[in-house]
Amino acid sequence: MIATLIILLVSAILFVTGKVRSDLVAICSLLALLLCQILNPAEALAGFSNTTVIMMIGLFIVGGGIFQTGLAKMIGSKVMALAGNSELRLFLLVMIVTSAIGMFVSNTGTVALMLPIVVSMAATAGISSRRLLMPLAFASSMGGMMTLIGTPANLIVSDTLVSAGYESLSFFSFLPVGIVTLVVGILFLLPATKMLTPKVKAKDSKNDSKSLKELVNEYGVAENLFRVHIKDHESKAIGQTVVDLNVYREYGINVLELRRSSGPNRFVRTVNQQLASSDLVLKQNDVLYLSGDLEMVTKFAEDYSLRLLDNHTDEIDGSSSNASLDFFDIGVAEILIMPSSSMINRTIIEAGFRSKFSVNVLGIRRKNEYILNELGEVKMHNGDVLLVQGAWKDIARMKKESSNWVVLGEPLHEAAKVTLDYKAPIAAAIMIGMVVMMVVESIPVAPVTSVLLAAILMVITGCVRSVEAAYKTINWQTIVLFAAMLPMSTALEKTGVSDMIANLIVSGLGSSGPFMLLAGIYAATSVMTIFISNTVTAVLMAPIALQCAVQIGVSPVPFMFAVAVAASMCFASPFSTPPNALVKPAGQYTFSDYVKVGLPLQIILGIVMILVLPLLFPF
Repeated sequence: MIATLIILLVSAILFVTGKVRSDLVAICSLLALLLCQILNPAEALAGFSNTTVIMMIGLFIVGGGIFQTGLAKMIGSKVMALAGNSELRLFLLVMIVTSAIGMFVSNTGTVALMLPIVVSMAATAGISSRRLLMPLAFASSMGGMMTLIGTPANLIVSDTLVSAGYESLSFFSFLPVGIVTLVVGILFLLPATKMLTPKVKAKDSKNDSKSLKELVNEYGVAENLFRVHIKDHESKAIGQTVVDLNVYREYGINVLELRRSSGPNRFVRTVNQQLASSDLVLKQNDVLYLSGDLEMVTKFAEDYSLRLLDNHTDEIDGSSSNASLDFFDIGVAEILIMPSSSMINRTIIEAGFRSKFSVNVLGIRRKNEYILNELGEVKMHNGDVLLVQGAWKDIARMKKESSNWVVLGEPLHEAAKVTLDYKAPIAAAIMIGMVVMMVVESIPVAPVTSVLLAAILMVITGCVRSVEAAYKTINWQTIVLFAAMLPMSTALEKTGVSDMIANLIVSGLGSSGPFMLLAGIYAATSVMTIFISNTVTAVLMAPIALQCAVQIGVSPVPFMFAVAVAASMCFASPFSTPPNALVKPAGQYTFSDYVKVGLPLQIILGIVMILVLPLLFPF
């Protein structure tokens, strides 16, 4: 028992000081339990096979798919636009929309998504972002209290109940609790945030790097960009390849890319963006992106019965839509021709960019001149900078040809920043399907299975660019921390520490009734979570709360909810939760700002929960 308490105390001190990575502290505490023979290897490693841990991994990938497709940003932006210039509406929408997204996405990811949107909306409305960013952080945690998957603490208390032989909590068991926290939060924060007076804005640091859109505009590619739609089923282009059409030799124009849409309308359709390879067979409703002279593009369209789209016509339904190069699956990059390059004095066609690297050359920058027309016949010079277009992996592959050119920038890094907007409907369908399988009890699929299925589908359908990208969405520090700390609760139970702490709390508060015991559990958890992560706090306090309830002969459910709420609703410090830390620099908050606003909210929520939880979940 003494060894376990020492390991726990040292771990807690290291967690609080933050001088050592939290996941390393967790691994070291796990190793100490093994070396002291408090746990055997099977018990020590059980956390890494825990269903909650596996579910958390899957949820990271699902969340990554939601972000990478731009689905969450798209929904958030459209809803936020409803606020107009009203500060009250903007505040309410920030709280409601953020909490809604936080129901299904981690609070850290929710804040990362909503932060730039909120800052932009505040600037448009002429409102200080300081009034909105702290509520944003708090709302993300409140939203997490509404669903089983919203925060790790919820999963932990549910797993603790199941391990003890009780019925598992359902997906929306937390919804009433989450609604209460949100209502209390809105009522308190609306007047309280007025204490957060505006501060002088720091000068924005200038970003010298060019975005992909800026790069295309710099070369003036859009001025020579045209679209033709193979609308007529009798078009002579159907069934032919790009080589068969002989577009460049006959008309002097380049076929840059092809877009093939599926789905009957704007909401459910997906777009397959492809480079116009020589063996690509054209089909009805394909849209070709061309570069060249307008007169020749028009002639080509007439010859093959193609519909020439203007710059503001949608490719599918004829609605307003600006024509532009997008960078979903295909990107652009600049390459610099080296003095020793074998490409010097060779034309673009002779260099074989299309055949060897599957890329198009969109333009050439030669000193202060931009060359865009008849590129195939242009000879390359030392110091030329070529704007190339192709699949991201093909552009990255060009970096290996370092003797001939240098690829400027990091193509794969740029690709990671591009949202796959056209796959947003697929991501939405996967997310809805996952939630339905978790909510509908008649569907015989375990929650962890539905999450894993959703995660796999996100990768297979391309909502996450690759398996490597899926792995990158996972916060392994959080996973290791959680998995390594789970056995600590086993050690506490095995050595009698949990029983001892439970006996102390029961002996001190048990005689005063379950309300006072509930208040003691809530207060202990709330204080602990200020200094230790909510995940660790929930892992440690959940079995103690369970033991306390069992000892006085009442239902453990309200006590489990008390642990989950108290562990997650921590607002008194900028370092207590990742969302609090994320908004601190953007809002220029000080530690005292969190004490003035967050600490009273945390106390008020505690009082409300102690009164409400027994009503929602009777003893």
